Amino acid sequence: MIATTAITIINSSRNAPVDPIHPANAEKAACTIIGRMHIDKEQGSELPLLSIIIPSHNRPHMLMNAVNSALSQSFENIEVIVVDDGSEPPVVLPDNPRLRLIRLESNLGVATARNAGVAAARAPRICFLDDDDSLQPHMAEVSIAALQQAQHLPQPVIVLSGLDIVDGNGELLERHLPPTLLKGAHYSLEKIAAGKSIYCKQTAVIPREVYLQIGGCDTSFRSRVHSELFFRLNAACSMFGIESVTYRLLQHDGPRITRDREQRRLGFGQLIRKHRALFEQHPQQFSWYYRDHALRSMRARHPLDALMATLQSARWQLQAWLSGDRQTQGPA
Repeated sequence: MIATTAITIINSSRNAPVDPIHPANAEKAACTIIGRMHIDKEQGSELPLLSIIIPSHNRPHMLMNAVNSALSQSFENIEVIVVDDGSEPPVVLPDNPRLRLIRLESNLGVATARNAGVAAARAPRICFLDDDDSLQPHMAEVSIAALQQAQHLPQPVIVLSGLDIVDGNGELLERHLPPTLLKGAHYSLEKIAAGKSIYCKQTAVIPREVYLQIGGCDTSFRSRVHSELFFRLNAACSMFGIESVTYRLLQHDGPRITRDREQRRLGFGQLIRKHRALFEQHPQQFSWYYRDHALRSMRARHPLDALMATLQSARWQLQAWLSGDRQTQGPA
């Protein structure tokens, strides 16, 4: 149970524990931290405009590359929060005034780790970085600047930017550029412009207050965490897509949730059950979700899962044609 697990926050510049924050009470914890923010402001210290949150579990060989890319932003008014999700041995970070460490005493999953990072964040906007990926140096700068360009959209606004998928040698495998979607849309269920992609969720710069108001990541999910979150975020925020590529997603052979058959299957089923009414209103995209799940299952060498998903994809493709839903968007 999450309720039995404490979080320890460490300020890496002092290497001293701060008050524990309970993961099951993120809003209360957030209020406590906001109070400290006002005190800091009165004392004249500059508060960050963006908190970059990096959950990590047992990947010390990759984590520091992610941390260094976050600390190397051309926009300096940031903080970097590493959430150690029960790693053994515990994560150790170098001293840096912009770097903070939170430790969860047991492995609770990326959803809980992200929520813990947001609860501790001091900035009005937050973003997430996976511990095996990296940010381009201009990520924070162009994302914060884009907020001024998005004043014409219904507020509040989330900024999305471009994402590159690279191999271990840094060679480009795929490039994804985000769409712009109005508040109240359903993100991956919407028709988007040609050349745009919904595979840019990792780049999101999100208003912290909105994230807390919608309840953050659903901690019952271990897989499809981002996909589920974005249904609720897009209902509350417009999505403003810019073409600058800011995020590098590393394709590697190490452990990943997407390769865990059971977690992938459970996460997909949870997503469908939780948002089934939305999926049924978009049968074409429902078909593409199943097709995408089939492709992922084939890549992971699980042919039976792929076959079952392909049959469901065909079923909803037929339903789409019968209902006149004939979008041309690719899989989510």
